[in-house]
Amino acid sequence: MSASLSITSATVDPALLDLPWHLPLDEWPSETIASLPKGISRHLVRFAYLSGYVIAVKETTTEMARGEYDMLRTLQRLDIPCVDPLAVVAGRLNDDGDDLASVLVTRHLKFSLPYRALFSQMLRPDTATRLVDALAVLLVRLHIVGFFWGDVSLSNTLFRRDAGSFAAYLVDAETGKLFDGGLSNGQRENDLEIARVNIAGELMDLQAGGRVEDELDPVEVSNGIVASYRSLWKELTGSESFASSERWRINQRVQRLNELGFDIEELAIRTDAGGTTVRIQPKVVDAGHHQRRLIRLTGLDTGENQARRLLNDLDSYSATHAREGQDVDEEQMAHEWLIRVFEPVVTSIPRDLRGKLEPAEVFHQLLEHRWFMSQREERDVPLAEAQTAYVNDVLRHRRDEATVINPPTESIAVPVDDDDSAEDVDWRERV
Repeated sequence: MSASLSITSATVDPALLDLPWHLPLDEWPSETIASLPKGISRHLVRFAYLSGYVIAVKETTTEMARGEYDMLRTLQRLDIPCVDPLAVVAGRLNDDGDDLASVLVTRHLKFSLPYRALFSQMLRPDTATRLVDALAVLLVRLHIVGFFWGDVSLSNTLFRRDAGSFAAYLVDAETGKLFDGGLSNGQRENDLEIARVNIAGELMDLQAGGRVEDELDPVEVSNGIVASYRSLWKELTGSESFASSERWRINQRVQRLNELGFDIEELAIRTDAGGTTVRIQPKVVDAGHHQRRLIRLTGLDTGENQARRLLNDLDSYSATHAREGQDVDEEQMAHEWLIRVFEPVVTSIPRDLRGKLEPAEVFHQLLEHRWFMSQREERDVPLAEAQTAYVNDVLRHRRDEATVINPPTESIAVPVDDDDSAEDVDWRERV
């Protein structure tokens, strides 16, 4: 290890010092490297083992590494879904004393996949739409806190399964900027157009490689992010006017936002001079309504859709087991549901299958499997019976998503100069 090595980190893992920083990243030994699927990146990115978990190491300039490290930490404080920044390593020298590129180190997000790995499984055509919808939600959350991404794409995003949908996490904040006064409409529209064009190009690339169904239209799917984004943005930030006799619509608006997974910290409510019209507008909107309720009741930290599904099962359990004529103690029922329903399911999953999916996703899929079995057999299938069938018929045949070791997807270098390739020009013309 070179004496000039500089590591910037909020909490330094001593094992960082043992990695071969004196070697270029593309020469790191195989015993250090974790074979995980990679997305497309303009920089060289490798995955490595560190203290029992996996890290992503990206070669870049010192200035850009430190800027992105600081930005990711800021986004984390703002509760934005993104990768966890661990360190910036600078001052690297090889054995001959020559300078090596600085690196940004982030923690690999367990149970997450780049979009190319998802499509390598030849999933149903609507997967593209669900990924775009998840990215639209992420983009809205970023814009609400005043973050201009500047390079919105599927490649710069990781996806985790979330109760039949996907949750999107920002991976690359290299081009992002945070504005204290919020974003202008022009900045938001610019980000949205970047997203639309990039997504179309990425899907065309997959289509050219025969990795998506023929009926998938990349341009139509990419246009979907515009519609999804604007619909969600209007619901979260748009004002609404109604007659003062319809004040129940205030609660209706709050309920709609809660169903979307957002909480309202403050509402601006105004009436006109005659008191006949009420105008409301959310002032501060925060995501994770169902997640926070589930954590408060059970301590389980899940995705938003997973939380919604688990809460539905919890509420159903409470309605079934509550004593007649007595008020339901929500916290007591949550404790009973946790130890009698959720935990027995999770702990009974065979140890060799626990890397397939997150526990909350397993529970969600089990409920789905039980429902389909009950429909097919026209009877109420017990949970234990459904679990046996789900484990043997479904879970056992999935590949592990905790790390997704096989099959590896190679990183693909993209041009960083101003000259577009013929393929780039072709798909941009189509968009």
